[in-house]
Amino acid sequence: MNWKRIDQLNLKGKRVLTRVDINVPIKDSIVSDTTRIERIIPTINSIVANGGIPIIISHFGRPTKQKEKEYSLKQLVPYLSKYLEQEVIFTDQDEINTIVKQSKALKPGQILLLENIRFRSGETSNDPILARQLAELGEVFCNDAFSAAHRAHASTEGIAHLLPNCVGFQMEAELLNLEQTLVKPKQPVTAIIGGSKISTKIDLLNNLAQKFNFLVIGGGMANTFLKAAGFNIGNSLYEEDYLNSAIKISKIAEQSNCKIVLPNDIVVAKELIENSSSEIYDVTKCPEDQMILDIGPKTIKNICYIIKDSKTLIWNGPLGAFEFQPFNTSTDEIAKFSSKLTREGKLVSVAGGGDTISALSLTGSDKEFTYISTAGGAFLEWMEGKDLPAIKPLLD
Repeated sequence: MNWKRIDQLNLKGKRVLTRVDINVPIKDSIVSDTTRIERIIPTINSIVANGGIPIIISHFGRPTKQKEKEYSLKQLVPYLSKYLEQEVIFTDQDEINTIVKQSKALKPGQILLLENIRFRSGETSNDPILARQLAELGEVFCNDAFSAAHRAHASTEGIAHLLPNCVGFQMEAELLNLEQTLVKPKQPVTAIIGGSKISTKIDLLNNLAQKFNFLVIGGGMANTFLKAAGFNIGNSLYEEDYLNSAIKISKIAEQSNCKIVLPNDIVVAKELIENSSSEIYDVTKCPEDQMILDIGPKTIKNICYIIKDSKTLIWNGPLGAFEFQPFNTSTDEIAKFSSKLTREGKLVSVAGGGDTISALSLTGSDKEFTYISTAGGAFLEWMEGKDLPAIKPLLD
């Protein structure tokens, strides 16, 4: 793929509209996870270093009406100022013309943060009028918000057609790493897809089953596959309406020489609570009154063997009910094994999705993986093989 980097455009003295995603978890003005803020800092600093004047645009939450205080980006000014090591100027003005005047008064080295872009009604509808108004604020557009790239909004897709554009470092890292795992991966390739529902990942499973060598299915969605294959799953949760979908995906995988890996032993319990009494059974012997909550040691060993023989791993979704011990065992052990291979240079490993990141971070494995995507929906849609609307106008 071709795109322009920050250093390929002349930014000296120019106002650079910089779309980022700093939609971080916050309560009582306290941010519990600053990862998304930290990841945009290199882009902002680079714009300043190249003589540009960053004007930061971001969404925050899902406000249902204008100017909801809990969704104001003003709360993040102290955090941005801290990580950028300088005061960030904030504007909550409604009139674009007023903001244009503010932006033109900025001096090189200064940074301006706009109020939550979703306070403007035309943002999510990709209103061309709003896109043109935003374009008046700058002379260059830099997109560093991959996690918002799956939405054609005024500040992501609309504005990119109106100004010379480039990608930020966060956006470029996402594109390069996903291209490395999906477009030009080192073979063999293994995908671990977990989570509770197959219904939310049908397109993803269909796409990966046609491209990868191994498709490891865990979490609650494995129950649906096991049920579709004729196994008794006791009281385990599964999606009855998607049994046929599981069968179809299995057939697609078979036709594409992709091996679907399901549990051959299981960890079961009567209830899902912390430190619940659990037992290990062969997958053919699930008790009627118990539910499958994790994969067993034989399956863990088998998956580790597959990963050891792979060159590329992509991971989305935990393998068990990792929030409750001891049903975090499989996710933890496989994460640590994968991170060890990555550290040794034997594996390219990319993971993404909120639950996935949470699960990997519990063991510190997220720090060892080749790349951890902070994107949610955009990460999934990219893996599904879909074109992301905000990416198209950034490519030559």
